[in-house]
Amino acid sequence: MENSDLFVCVDHVGYAVLNLDEAIKFHTEVLGFRVLHREFNEEQGVEEAMLGTGAQLPESTQIQLLAPLSPDSAIGKFIAANNGRGGIQQVAYRVTDIDAASALLRERGCRLLYDAPKIGTGGSRIQFAHPRDTGGILLEIVEPATSH
Repeated sequence: MENSDLFVCVDHVGYAVLNLDEAIKFHTEVLGFRVLHREFNEEQGVEEAMLGTGAQLPESTQIQLLAPLSPDSAIGKFIAANNGRGGIQQVAYRVTDIDAASALLRERGCRLLYDAPKIGTGGSRIQFAHPRDTGGILLEIVEPATSH
């Protein structure tokens, strides 16, 4: 399988936020986004919302707002390390086959955070590549639960 068959598009940009309701209000009332999905992800330690714009076409990028459920969650630690402020926490690429994409990244020297993909937003399968191997950004790969 070629890389071009694995990596589809930028799936979303994840923002760590202090208050999810306030962040949603800003994005919807000021920027005109709309909430596509909202959920609690206990395993990841976040309450999150996925936002989109316009017709939200199959390869449209979304915005993911992530509020920590506790200070010791990954997002809580990110905010603490960012002087108590939120900010861009990760960039996620959509893939057609997360197992093949994970194997490719490992084969090419990227350390992945999990031995096997975990469940993310809306039942998607997710994996993260370590920032030290990706030029300083936490890179997420996402295989949607269903096709967009």
